[in-house]
Amino acid sequence: MTLIVRELRHDSRPDAEGFAHIRRLALPFFVVTPESIAYDRRHIHPDAHYQPLLAEADGELVGTAQVGLVHDSPEPGQAYLNVYVHPERLGSGAGSLLVRTAEERLRALGATKLFAWVLDEPANRAFAERRGYRASRSGHFLRLDLAHGTLPPLQSPPLGVELRTAADFADDPRPLFELDAETSGDEPGDVDHEFTDYEAWLAETWQHPLLSHELTSVALVDGRPAAFSVARTDGATRYHTGMTGTARAFRGRGLAKLAKNDSLHRARAAGFTEAFTGNDTGNEPMLAINKWFGYEICATEVRYVRELG
Repeated sequence: MTLIVRELRHDSRPDAEGFAHIRRLALPFFVVTPESIAYDRRHIHPDAHYQPLLAEADGELVGTAQVGLVHDSPEPGQAYLNVYVHPERLGSGAGSLLVRTAEERLRALGATKLFAWVLDEPANRAFAERRGYRASRSGHFLRLDLAHGTLPPLQSPPLGVELRTAADFADDPRPLFELDAETSGDEPGDVDHEFTDYEAWLAETWQHPLLSHELTSVALVDGRPAAFSVARTDGATRYHTGMTGTARAFRGRGLAKLAKNDSLHRARAAGFTEAFTGNDTGNEPMLAINKWFGYEICATEVRYVRELG
């Protein structure tokens, strides 16, 4: 068997389809499409040096890796590599070659600390630890059956609160950028980000093909965006909450729950049958909210870290 690793080709539909297919098989609780793979390849900030890699065995695509620098962190030298192999090709050497290739490329770019998400399964954890990675934080994937589950009833917003959608901000999305920057800055994580580049946010978030402006709900207080629930979809049956958060000045009033419930009801009415989301295992308030909605944990990932000498 001849095994190689190469970059995903620009504007190659078969490459994007193959990458998305492997990701869906290896990580079925995540929303990804060929269009989103191709879009990320073209629009992630150039300072990230983003390199989606494909492992090929005798011409067949068998593995993927997302590789890049954390360019918007105040701490230089941080990078990431997330490797997923076709479930039927585990043990073929594709994962090892993807990791080795990714590490060589990141080292050449000046990376000194590498982060990788690994499914919380013994074989996957052992694979990471043999290569010098140590376990850090963890996160849950959660699933909600939109087709057959029972959502909490819709509630009227309290006095002074209005529910809108991201589509209502089409002419000027900057208020949503500012809300996203504030809430994302408070998310638990290993890496700090300086969320200040509006143009990059427009390209990487607002204009992303997975983002549904119509299903993203925003709670306004006295006309100001105070909380939101960001919806991503595959355009068919799968819906994913990318972020649910509240500005610091408005926390403790149930606004995030209000926005998320509104988004979920409209997603079900639009024909989506599965809802997914993810939470840090230590984010107990958000895990409690998702349990209230009926989400169930379907998998766990562990963040692994390696320091490059």
